[in-house]
Amino acid sequence: MTPASRPPGPRRLPPGLDWLWLLVCVLASSGWCLTAAAQLSATWDEPVYLRVGLERWRSGSYWSLLRLGTMPLPVDVQTLPLYVAERLRGLPFDPVADFDVILPWARAATLLFWWLLLLYGWLAGWQLGGRWAGRLAVGLLASEPTLLAHASLATTDVAVAACVLALVYHFRRGREASWRWRVGLPALWYAAAVLTKASGLVLGLSCLAVSEAERLVRAGILRPAAGPGGSPLGRAWAGLRPFRRDVAQIVGLGLLVVFVYCGSDWRAEPTFVAWSRGLPEGPSRNTMIWVADHLRIFRNAGDGLVRQVKHNLRGRETFLLGRVYPRGVWYYFPTALTIKLTLTWLALPVLIALWRPRALANWACVLAATLILLSVTFRVQLGIRFLLPLYAIAAVGLAAAAVQAIRESPPGWPRRMLVAAVGAGLAWTAVSAARVWPNGLSYTNELWGGTANGYRRLGDSNYDWGQGLKELARWQAAHGIAALDVWYFGTDPSVGRPPMARASFADGIAGPADVLDRVRGRYLAASTTLLYGKLPTDSERRTAAFLRGRQPIGRTTTFFVYDFTKEPAPGS
Repeated sequence: MTPASRPPGPRRLPPGLDWLWLLVCVLASSGWCLTAAAQLSATWDEPVYLRVGLERWRSGSYWSLLRLGTMPLPVDVQTLPLYVAERLRGLPFDPVADFDVILPWARAATLLFWWLLLLYGWLAGWQLGGRWAGRLAVGLLASEPTLLAHASLATTDVAVAACVLALVYHFRRGREASWRWRVGLPALWYAAAVLTKASGLVLGLSCLAVSEAERLVRAGILRPAAGPGGSPLGRAWAGLRPFRRDVAQIVGLGLLVVFVYCGSDWRAEPTFVAWSRGLPEGPSRNTMIWVADHLRIFRNAGDGLVRQVKHNLRGRETFLLGRVYPRGVWYYFPTALTIKLTLTWLALPVLIALWRPRALANWACVLAATLILLSVTFRVQLGIRFLLPLYAIAAVGLAAAAVQAIRESPPGWPRRMLVAAVGAGLAWTAVSAARVWPNGLSYTNELWGGTANGYRRLGDSNYDWGQGLKELARWQAAHGIAALDVWYFGTDPSVGRPPMARASFADGIAGPADVLDRVRGRYLAASTTLLYGKLPTDSERRTAAFLRGRQPIGRTTTFFVYDFTKEPAPGS
């Protein structure tokens, strides 16, 4: 077949009511994000992103970002308004002294990616299941607490979710169109996905492969009876020939854009140079020293991607359900999903499976299920934020499946009951987001004890990512506490400013007496991630065990507060 010059559009353009619904979702969710952002201190990643992002605009170099393994597109978007403001006022921002001024602007810039996510959720839902699927998809996305929480921050996780969803949408839509729509546009979105987060490299390619396999199976091309003679595997391989040709071009062109965007400083890599000089004496050492000194291609996009691949292969300690695991566990992400998703997102696939199971057989649901299976191989288990692309795709699939199940239900009370159940589920998600505001990062569903008890299930960016200092300051002022020591998981520079003082127990703690010596006569606020999560030193672990045995006098979402002002002096 000769490909069409343009991809097929929807049967008819969305009516005004659909545009109005999209606008309501965009405005309401953006209001949630902006007001929540004003209530939160910095999360772990934000201070360094702002610092190196401003450095990049001033110097033109991505050296610092790529050294961290951080892809630059979201940081560029978030810090560009700050750099423009610097140029207009003729005075650079100090990333520490001016941090409280620049953080809200960087967070607001993340809304560009949030709006992109909502738009493509709406379009993909419309493409897959019609106008009601589009409406439901954008409603689910705009009211999901975890998505809202990350859309409020100057980080990278919502950005990669938006770009992966846009990639899949345009890839699906352009399969029978000309090269520009079939390869060219998806290649740009693949580049955007990789430039937002290194995981986009694998997630994007996986999404393309699964999406195409589902399409070809549905079209009968990959079924055993299809194609010429030969083995089923051979016929399947032949059926995938157009996809293999197209995806090679998409990935190749996409990576070319990534490398051009990131550029290079044309310098030697210091760690490579140091490694070569540490080799045993001999011809090999001399050769490697020469190569290290003259291979001046760093930093580049490949450098950042390789660092993230190594990071995933090494793995890290993880905290799950009250236990710390040295290198993570395969069931971390499936379990975390059951904790962090709202009851609506958990109940909807079960309800559809019981009512009309075939409705779940759409490309988005198949892709979401595949991503859950892939997640068991992820070894960097620092939060559900790594699965935000799954959230985006699952919302589209569940919305289309729910609409199909409703259409196929018998008229009368069965259909009305299903409509009521889906409507009530969407309302419940919205109510959950409203109730947890502004602490969407800490959201924990009712099956696992609710948000108040979520710190016992998950930590880090799933609950306490350092964002609770402003809430703690309000608690301190309300209780008239003049000075407060803070044992804090985070990097916000305000933690050391009076009336707060940063506490450290990294070393020198052999038992409870040593803890008491440091806090006697003072109030201490301890972060939930440090009290119940993974800790790097034995000294800190002893401190956490001691504090868990004490009765706090109060708490905020992410801190427990202890009173040691009446603690007797030693020997008294």
